Amino acid sequence: LQKILILLHVTTCVVVGKTLMLLFPNAMKRHILKQGEKSRMNENPKFSYENWGPTFFSFKYLLFVLKVKWKRLEDEAYEGCPAPNTPVVTFNGDIRHLFDFMQDNRPLILNFGSCT
Repeated sequence: LQKILILLHVTTCVVVGKTLMLLFPNAMKRHILKQGEKSRMNENPKFSYENWGPTFFSFKYLLFVLKVKWKRLEDEAYEGCPAPNTPVVTFNGDIRHLFDFMQDNRPLILNFGSCT
């Protein structure tokens, strides 16, 4: 039921977004660029709107967003319950799962960060 609701929500958003892009291209471009400021995408001069803007609200965009949202349904964690065995990608590009890195009864520590 959750997947169906997500499908309906994302499909509606994509249809409305695509329609607005066709009817009001300049206004939508300004809106998308404003959203890009939040993620600092606009700060890279080699990554212009023309490279990524038209991909918004495309069929590939729809499939990607659905995949991400459906995957998040499986990765929910609740206090007092076992942690999800989330898939991760190694530096070599191999797909593994968190529990693959556990050794005996030692705690598994995850460290998140970013390089910019």
